[in-house]
Amino acid sequence: MPIIVDDIIQMLCLISQERRMKAARKHSGKGALVTVAVAFVGGLVAGIQGVVAGWIIGDLLGTWMRHSQFKPVPQILMELPPAEKQKLFNQATAITGNLDWAGTMQLTALVLFNDALQQKLLDMLVTYITSELQAEIRYDD
Repeated sequence: MPIIVDDIIQMLCLISQERRMKAARKHSGKGALVTVAVAFVGGLVAGIQGVVAGWIIGDLLGTWMRHSQFKPVPQILMELPPAEKQKLFNQATAITGNLDWAGTMQLTALVLFNDALQQKLLDMLVTYITSELQAEIRYDD
């Protein structure tokens, strides 16, 4: 993989890390399945009170499962296959256009000191993660 692709990916990692971005694949179906299954078992064991208790416990368990699947966006970007990194590179270079840089740090500095450019790149990254990877984004404060 050419070094220039790695420069762009590293820059995207750094700006997403600065924003404390995390992402998780959407598994709302699994959470709902867990809720229904636990409510069903609760109903078998304790009747209507078991259904209510099972529903609450299942909902909490499903939420916990989804919450624990969030990973830092930089980790997700580094784990992408080369073809996906190339796709991100193409989208990012369409935004950065005529910037001239020599290495990741210079590119990152150019982007960090240009709020409009940084926001466009972050918007592109969010769109990529939500549409291509079908993931949900969260920002840790």
